[in-house]
Amino acid sequence: MDLNAELTAAAVYFYSMGRAKFQGMVKIDDDDELVHPALVPQFARGELILYEAGLVLTGFSVRSSVFLKNSCRSPSLRLSCAAPRPTQMLIQCASNSNQGVSEGKPAYDALLVDVGGTLLETAKPVADIYAEVGVKYGLKTSPDEIKTGFKRAFSAPWPERLRYEGDGRPFWRFAVATATGCSDEAYFEELYQLFARGEAWRVSAGAQESLVKLRDAGVKLAVVSNFDSRLRPVLRDLEIHSLFDAVIVSSEIGHEKPARQIFEAALNELSVGAGQTVHVGDDALADKAGAEALGIKSWLWKKDVKSFEEVAGRILNADGYPAN
Repeated sequence: MDLNAELTAAAVYFYSMGRAKFQGMVKIDDDDELVHPALVPQFARGELILYEAGLVLTGFSVRSSVFLKNSCRSPSLRLSCAAPRPTQMLIQCASNSNQGVSEGKPAYDALLVDVGGTLLETAKPVADIYAEVGVKYGLKTSPDEIKTGFKRAFSAPWPERLRYEGDGRPFWRFAVATATGCSDEAYFEELYQLFARGEAWRVSAGAQESLVKLRDAGVKLAVVSNFDSRLRPVLRDLEIHSLFDAVIVSSEIGHEKPARQIFEAALNELSVGAGQTVHVGDDALADKAGAEALGIKSWLWKKDVKSFEEVAGRILNADGYPAN
């Protein structure tokens, strides 16, 4: 074996309580064959120890690009050899979830996260996107006027029980027309399809890394969102769907926040109690009041908590963060 070879260890699945399961092949280098070492890993205090056929390998360290595939459940680890002989391997995780965190149980067993305006942001301001796309349809409405129109659309009474039924098209057709003054079906459809793809969205800064830390510490994660059927494809496009133990979408369960049923669905999916759960969202009524009515602790995004690093720090009782 080339002692300077880089290894790519694929199909590592991280589970709650910091345990891991190692599956698949390990590629030694371009000249060597794929091998199946039947590795049995153990995870404790940020160290992943692998055993191969009774041999303990040492001297391999995880580089900073530990999560190459941006997915908690299917990352790749790039390892480099620094030992004179491949007899023992100890992987010290570069994103050690215990650094700066006090010993003991996390403050909460589960985290619920809102999507729009919290976990995800649009790649560009929505009004700017509507104005840019509308140019080829003869739209003259300015971004500022579109913003004002959006407020009218979302404050207007909606005759149906839910805004987001199924694919949500009826409501979004109304919202686009109200915001822009344009009822062109081709214009609406182009916008609708654009926001069905990950390219229209971006994950909030630090969210992915913080959620991985929480999962490694055994905290269960769920999305709780008032959204239509486009949400799951968007999360998959952004390669964050697998971070969550549950994805609760209002259009699927027939209830929208602040209704207690949508929060109850999340608790049931995660098998946790309200008192052991915290919810983070950006709407004082739908998120904060809705969650707290059920006995779930709630932090209002950008007011109670300013970043996902702070969310993780407070849940994990990290030094420098306020007591929960």
